[in-house]
Amino acid sequence: MDRRRFLNSTAGFGLLAALPVVAPRRLDASEVPADITSMSASELSAAIRARHVSCREVMAAYLDRIGRLNPVYNAIVSMRDEDELLAEAAAADRELDEGTYRGWMHGMPHAVKDLSDVVGIPSSYGSPIFAGTMPETEGVLVARIRAAGAIFIGKTNAPEFGMGSQTYNPVFGATGSAWNPDLTAGGSSGGAACGLATHMLPVADGGDMMGSLRNPAAFNNVIGFRPTLGRVPEDGDGDLFYLQLSVGGPMGRNSEDTARLLATIAGSTPAEPLSLRDELPAADTFAPLELEGVRIGWLGDYDGYLETEPGILELCERDLERAAEAGAIVEPCRPAYDMARLWQTWLTLRHWRRHTMLPLYENPATRALLKPEAVWEIEGAFDTSSRQVFDAGIARADWFRALRSLFDDYDFLALPTAQVFPFPKTTLWPTRINDRPMDTYHRWMEVVIGGSLAGLPVVNVPVGFDDAGRPMGMQVMGPFGEDRRMLEFAMAWEDITPHLGRNPPPAA
Repeated sequence: MDRRRFLNSTAGFGLLAALPVVAPRRLDASEVPADITSMSASELSAAIRARHVSCREVMAAYLDRIGRLNPVYNAIVSMRDEDELLAEAAAADRELDEGTYRGWMHGMPHAVKDLSDVVGIPSSYGSPIFAGTMPETEGVLVARIRAAGAIFIGKTNAPEFGMGSQTYNPVFGATGSAWNPDLTAGGSSGGAACGLATHMLPVADGGDMMGSLRNPAAFNNVIGFRPTLGRVPEDGDGDLFYLQLSVGGPMGRNSEDTARLLATIAGSTPAEPLSLRDELPAADTFAPLELEGVRIGWLGDYDGYLETEPGILELCERDLERAAEAGAIVEPCRPAYDMARLWQTWLTLRHWRRHTMLPLYENPATRALLKPEAVWEIEGAFDTSSRQVFDAGIARADWFRALRSLFDDYDFLALPTAQVFPFPKTTLWPTRINDRPMDTYHRWMEVVIGGSLAGLPVVNVPVGFDDAGRPMGMQVMGPFGEDRRMLEFAMAWEDITPHLGRNPPPAA
């Protein structure tokens, strides 16, 4: 089977849109800390451009940290040769000497999620079927990050074909949470979130179909942002119109870094007819939202429809009280919609999407290398009729309308990012929450499908930790296209909550 067609990753450099250079906040030389990796991505960028640190110093600092921490967490895979990386960093310094500045990521180390291709770095997609494959092309997201000046050091770990919100695979193993490496980092962008939270990466990219940017952000106490559908173009030579469930997006240690990476990877492309044509303003124009009078609808667990581990709702509600103290109006609300219908809609569209994987299933040699959950997903496509797909499309539109009605009364809608706290990474997936059994391998993440099916911008913001030190987050959804306002809300959230100021405990 053609791996590029299967993974929809054939868009090349010709799709690269011209992006403005956005100047990050500048630092004085005296402000640069001894530990270079402790700086935010925006601060690091400013320090590099002002020549307070060299690109080679930055690369050496990050490689040292990766060497010490990655054996514990297993977040970054397929690392390139260190001497080559240091040489590339030195070349980036020479470019600055010569007056060439390629963008805000100039000379910064970056690792792309191992579901995207980077020329010169093996791709596995978490599968032994493709492990060690050397790609010949790169998609638009990677091309835009490269054009912004980043140096690709390797990949971030992901589950097999991105399936499941637990980052483990037979090629590289499991990734642990930054807050406890024995617990899962979530997924599918688990390696990205852990690498970010442990300061092995300045900023991270990922993709989100069923919470894959949001869940790992919650499990690692960082910001994860699922953009509006079409904001970040999808790569591929397959379907361009119907399979609209997943999006690429940014993660950051704070909202500013997240906004800056979003500005880098967002933007329309002629190869993607449904990519949004409006342009985001420069990241430097983003500012914390004034919360006075902002209306937040608290969806909670949909009045008990979702089973939720004790303590999660309480953490979210505690921080919503902080928002209320800052002037926001917080009220419980419920969409006028049958939530069981929404779940069936999700199953139908997700199974239908797996027709792209039929060649792997039909070949006995490759089918034997698929995990059982992948086989179940593909087999679910066999009995998916055109009438079911049609009904699911109508149900999805009705869900969008139900949320749109709520946005007549609220600026934002909020609910937990996950239904469980991080669990042992040796557990493939939770088979039950409290006393309720989970009937599929992803039912425990049902809380995230609302934002995915509606195509809305959704940001994960941290809400703190339980008594066992396990992190949790809250999803905040906004109206279609309001990506800037979502990140400005996250900036305001940072101002009223203390969570992003905490660093993970020292690695074992």
